[in-house]
Order: sequence, then structure tokens, then C-alpha cells
Amino acid sequence: MTTKNAGRAGWSAVRVVRDRNAGLFLAGVVISGFGTSALWLAAGVWVKDLTGSDRLAALCLLAMWAPTLAGPLLGGLADRARRTPLLIGASLFMAGLLLTLCTVDSPRGLWLLYAVLFVYGAVGVVHDAAESALVAAAVDRSLLGDFNGLRMTANEGMKLVAPLAGAGLYTAYGGAGVALLDALTFVLAAAVYAFLRIPADRPAPPSDGHRVRSAEGARHLWSHPVLRPLVVAGGATMLCAGLSGALVYAVVDDLGHSPAYAGVLYAVQGAGSVTVGLLSGPALRRLGARRFAACGIALLAVAVALRAVPDDALAWACSAAIGAGLPAVLIAALTAVQQQTPGPLLGRVTATANTLVFTPNVVGLAVGAALVEPVGHRLLLVVVGCALAATAAALLHRPASAERTASRSPSDANPA
Repeated sequence: MTTKNAGRAGWSAVRVVRDRNAGLFLAGVVISGFGTSALWLAAGVWVKDLTGSDRLAALCLLAMWAPTLAGPLLGGLADRARRTPLLIGASLFMAGLLLTLCTVDSPRGLWLLYAVLFVYGAVGVVHDAAESALVAAAVDRSLLGDFNGLRMTANEGMKLVAPLAGAGLYTAYGGAGVALLDALTFVLAAAVYAFLRIPADRPAPPSDGHRVRSAEGARHLWSHPVLRPLVVAGGATMLCAGLSGALVYAVVDDLGHSPAYAGVLYAVQGAGSVTVGLLSGPALRRLGARRFAACGIALLAVAVALRAVPDDALAWACSAAIGAGLPAVLIAALTAVQQQTPGPLLGRVTATANTLVFTPNVVGLAVGAALVEPVGHRLLLVVVGCALAATAAALLHRPASAERTASRSPSDANPA
């Protein structure tokens, strides 16, 4: 990165942080992200300790991810209510619900843990949809890419430190201690959201019915010349990322290390994501959403394929490249959704896009886990790398006129 580019990225980040509402949103992301990352690790360990079952421990992640499938319906809630009170209410509701986990001390109480995690995931879908809509109304359109990059940086930064804090708290006080920590972060996040001042925060007028309202978001997303290819590419990329992620322990074993070495590779990957988050705003302005996403996917393709080579230095480089390449399409897609979607539709469109992009990741994890032993991780990594390269090429093949046409669409005149 040149000094000039670093300076531009730094100045854009300062402009975002100095914006009152944007700064409050980022503070909320950091606070709530810390608690979520801590609970995400502790929940599986908690179930493992209570039951000794890896299968039941894995169900914790499934419980949190499952509500994403109902994204188009849940996202509609963010379009029918004032979004700032919705964020505050959702945060306080989760704080109270998490306190019930203090009663879980035996396998008989696991149903409550799974139920809370399922509600946690559902509230998260609504929360993300409402936050995306508010950000589009509160942050200058030219800085949306910078904001989403900083949001990614904040999330990845929390993933580097929160699991360690959660593990330490769990060791000292058990799962109830981590639940109390997460409840506290929700209360603090609610307090931060209470200081938001967004005049355009108004519910959408009622339409012909709930199903019609949900379908409106899907129709907008699928018919848009910029959003559809970005979301399709995002889903394909996350499918491949899931496949690759399921092979990480085979990669570590091929390197001759213990399974714990995967934590080192994940940390290096997180550092790559932090870096690209800081650079995403200037890169989006220079390249456009389509090219920025394609470049990230292409970098990811090379890094995934080269993981088939058992070399420690190369493994570190590939992990950093994966961390830098993977977020590009996610940041590009979210920024495009915020820029190209009318405010009254933004909750539904965001939630629908998240469903289409992130659900394939779960499928990829399952397929990778099933294929790693009979096929072998080296061949799978090369195949996944080729699939990612094809995805990047298809995205670059989109005519540039599509972005120019979309940039003149009526949604630009009504961003919120």
C-alpha cells in the first residue's frame, strides 16, 4: 500500500468516525460484537462440557444460523417500525433473555440454551436489517463503503480478542458468566443507540399484505442490474468459503501441527480482514463495487488453491490473503444494497441479501466435512480455487454499463 493510498484511507476513516451517528453505530458494533463473539465460542464449549457430545456442541452454531433462512420475513420488521427504537428494544430484550441462561447447569437445561441461541439469531437478522437501513439514512453516501469497511474491521477485531476473553471468563465462572457479559454488552449497545439522531427514521406505509411486502424486497434485489450479480457472487463465494473452512484442520495436519494451530491461522486471517476493511472505501470509489468484489474473489481463489501446498510460510500468506479477499464481495454487496435501494425497502432487501449470501456458507461447511476424507483436502482446495476464479471472471464479465445505468436509477434520489 502506497503512502498516498494509506493517507486517503486514513482520512476517509477519520471522516466516518467524526460523523456523530456513524461513530455511534461503530461503537455499538464493537460493544455488541464483543459479547456475541464471546458467547459464540462459549456456547459450544458449554454444551461439550455438559454432554461430552461434539454433535450437540455443533448444534449451537446451527441454532444461531438457522433464522437467517427467514431473512426476507424478519427483515420486514425493520421496515414497519421506527428503526432506532427497534434497535434499542431488541438489545434490551436480548439482555433480559440472556439472563435466563444462568439457570442452565445440567443437560436437562440444554433446550433453553438452544432456544435462546435461536432467538439470538432471529433478533440478529432484524437488528442487521434495521442497522443497515439507518446507516444508509445517517451516513453520507460517498462514505458508505468506508463505514462498511470499518464495520468489518471492528467485527474482525472483536473476533481476535473476544473469544479469548470469553474462554477465560468461562473457565473462571462458567457459561453463566459469559451470558452475563453478553447481556451487559447489549445494555451498553442500547444506551449507545439511544443517542442516535436520525430525522428520517420513520416506518414505511402499510401495503397490501405481509407476503406482498416481503416479496417486494426480493423482486427489487433480483431485478436490479448491480445488486443481483453481486449477491449471486457473494453466495457462490461464501459456499466456497464454507468448503474451504471445513478443510482447515486437514491443512493443519498436513503441516504437521496440532489442531490448536488452526487458531494461529484464523488470527492471521483476521488481520487480513482488518486491513482490507480500512482500505475498502477508497478501493470502492476507485474500482466500483463489481471490480472491487471480483478482485477480492480472485485473490481468495489463489490463496485457497495454494493452501494445498504444505508449507508454513505459504500457509500464513494464504491465510492473510483469504482474510483480505473474502470480505471484499461482502462489503461491496452491502454498500451497493444501501446505495441502490429506497429507504422503505431497505430492511427487507438487506435481510434477503444476507440470506442469499450467508446461507450457502453453512451448506459449504457440511459438504466440505463430508468430502474431506473420501476425496482429500488437496484436490478439494484446488477445485474450490478454480470455482472461485470462475466466479470472479463471471463478475468481471458483467458489462460496465450496468453499473452506470444503476447509478442513474430512481433509488438514488431516495436513499432513505
